[in-house]
Amino acid sequence: MVAVTDLKEDRLSRIQALYPKIQVTKDYQDLFKMGLDAIVVATPPYLHYKFAREALELGLHVLVEKPLTLNSQEAEQLIELADQKNLVLMVGHTFRYNTAVQTLKALIDKNDLGKVNYVDAARLNLGLYQRESNVLWDLGPHDISIFIYLLGSEPISISAQGGHCVFDGIYDVVYLNMIFPNNILGHVHLSWIDPCKVRRVTVVGSKKMVVYNDIENSEKIRIYDKGVDMQPYTNSFEEFQCSYRYGDMLVPNIRFTEPLKNECQDFLDSIINGRDPCCTGCDGLKVVKVLEAGQRSLVNGSHQEEIKW
Repeated sequence: MVAVTDLKEDRLSRIQALYPKIQVTKDYQDLFKMGLDAIVVATPPYLHYKFAREALELGLHVLVEKPLTLNSQEAEQLIELADQKNLVLMVGHTFRYNTAVQTLKALIDKNDLGKVNYVDAARLNLGLYQRESNVLWDLGPHDISIFIYLLGSEPISISAQGGHCVFDGIYDVVYLNMIFPNNILGHVHLSWIDPCKVRRVTVVGSKKMVVYNDIENSEKIRIYDKGVDMQPYTNSFEEFQCSYRYGDMLVPNIRFTEPLKNECQDFLDSIINGRDPCCTGCDGLKVVKVLEAGQRSLVNGSHQEEIKW
């Protein structure tokens, strides 16, 4: 890192104090005169497209924080521009670089959980409100990107229900219901107005169930040998029974590494080695399409919206 731009003097002063050799400026245009190789866009989402496009047009590799853009047309334009110029366009879906999420993905891929029946996530907190956004576009990208990564597929349709409890017109609590291929259900609860900080993903399989709790320091993944099996067909209601399984709970040993550091390293490696990063612009586009459909559902009475791929 050689330069930082920000509109706030106090942030620039802090950066300058921590890293005296780094250049700081309040005018982002100054960055384009420094002979840089790449740039990170970590601004309010409504500015992502503007800054990312300008950097790509000047021949810079770009890492954009989530969401990539606020509509799929702009995301497609950035992807096309990066391809034309043979540049890396990466999206900051940081949880893709979380070793606990990667462990959960491996459990699903190895069929340790059996057939996945549904995934459920809760991402709750008190604040922070944003005038230019809502809780769907702020917190939703995390769990949508996690679900797509874990299941290896995109949702077919989505419905959303929400409310604006504090400021009119700004949704601060949202419930998402997604349908994935093979009739896998995905549910997400998002809130800016909850007393407890919750960062939890549950995967329920036919063999086992897993809870990933990002708030936990040492036991981020818990595997439960629990389930229910249907008994063979019976002729009477009295004989209709289920077989419940209550097995052990296992906590795998996960070597934690800082996800943001892993993300930044992937960005650098993809530039140096000429390869695609783990989270490409196309991955960012998928999340934006789901968010768009969720936003449509929010304002049209929670109608189930088909997502076109």
